[in-house]
Amino acid sequence: MAESNFVDYVKIFLRSGKGGHGSVHFRREKYIPKGGPDGGDGGRGGHIILKANAQLWTLLHLKYTKHIFAGDGLPGEGNRRTGANGDDKIIEVPVGCIVKDAESGEILAELTDNGQEIILLSGGRGGKGNDFFKSATRQTPRFAQPGEPGQEGWFIIELKLLADVGLVGFPNAGKSTLLSVVSAAKPEIADYPFTTLTPNLGMVQYYDNRSFIMADIPGIIEGAHEGRGLGLRFLRHIERNSLLLFMVPSDAEDVMKNYNILLNELRQYNPELLDKTRLLAISKCDLVDADEQEKIRKTIPSTLPCVFVSSITGQGINELKDLIWQHLNPPESF
Repeated sequence: MAESNFVDYVKIFLRSGKGGHGSVHFRREKYIPKGGPDGGDGGRGGHIILKANAQLWTLLHLKYTKHIFAGDGLPGEGNRRTGANGDDKIIEVPVGCIVKDAESGEILAELTDNGQEIILLSGGRGGKGNDFFKSATRQTPRFAQPGEPGQEGWFIIELKLLADVGLVGFPNAGKSTLLSVVSAAKPEIADYPFTTLTPNLGMVQYYDNRSFIMADIPGIIEGAHEGRGLGLRFLRHIERNSLLLFMVPSDAEDVMKNYNILLNELRQYNPELLDKTRLLAISKCDLVDADEQEKIRKTIPSTLPCVFVSSITGQGINELKDLIWQHLNPPESF
C-alpha cells in the first residue's frame, strides 16, 4: 500500500444531536371542548458512535473529514406523539484505535475488538411535552421542556496496530524481507534506508492451522525518541505488540551494541515497553561463517533468547517460528 494511503492519526470535530423540544398542545375535538393537554415529548438527539472494523487498517477515510454531526431530535407533537430520534452517526475505525480529548490529551475510549461499539458523545435528551406535567392540581400546563443540547468537541483518533509480534530494528536490518518470507505480506524492499515508510502486517502460518500476526515497524534510528528519522511516528505501534522481536544483522560491527541502542530508544519513548517479552533474531547469517556466528553467540546474554536467521537461504526460519510460538503460548497459559 502506498505511503499516502496509510493514516494513523486524525484530529476531528464531533457533535452529537440536540434533543427535540416538547410540545405544548391541547386536545381539540368537536365534542370534547376541554380535552386537556396532550403535547408529546421531543425525540433524542443522535449519538456519535465509534465502531471497530477489522477490515480497516488505516484512518484514510477520515483524513479529509474534519467535522461530523449527528442528527437533531424532532419536536413532540399533539396527541402525545413523540418526535423522531435524531440519526446516529457511526464512525468506523480500525481495531486498535484510541480516542483522546484534543485539549486535555485524556484517553476517552479504546477499541480492541472487531464489532465493538462505543458511544463517544450522547445525543441530548428530548424535552417533555405538557402532557407530562399535568396533575390534579395543574390540569392545563401551558409549558413544555426544551430539548437538551448535544455534546461537541475536538478529538484525536489514533491507530496503534494490534499484532502479536512487533519487529524492531534499524533500517536495512532485514525486517521487511523476513516478513515477506514468513507471511503473504508484500512490503516494499530495497537496498536503502527507510524503504518501509508505513507499518506492514502479515499473518504467519504455524503448524496445525495455527497462526500469529507480525508487524514490520519502520526502522528506528538512534535519537528516534527525539523525533529523528521516522521512528517517533511509529513507535506507538509497538505498544500494542505482545512480543518484541529485535533484528540485528550479523554483519553489524557489534550486535549487542546495536541491540542496546534500540532498547534505549524504546526506554526513552515508553519505559513500559521494556516489560514486554523480547527475542533477538540475528539476520543475514548467510553473510558470516559458523565460527563468526559462534563468536557473536558468546556475546549474547543467556537471558535473551536468540536465533540466527537468513531470509535468503531460509536458515533458522522454522526455529524462529518455534521460538516465537513458545513465548506467545507459554505452557502455563493452557
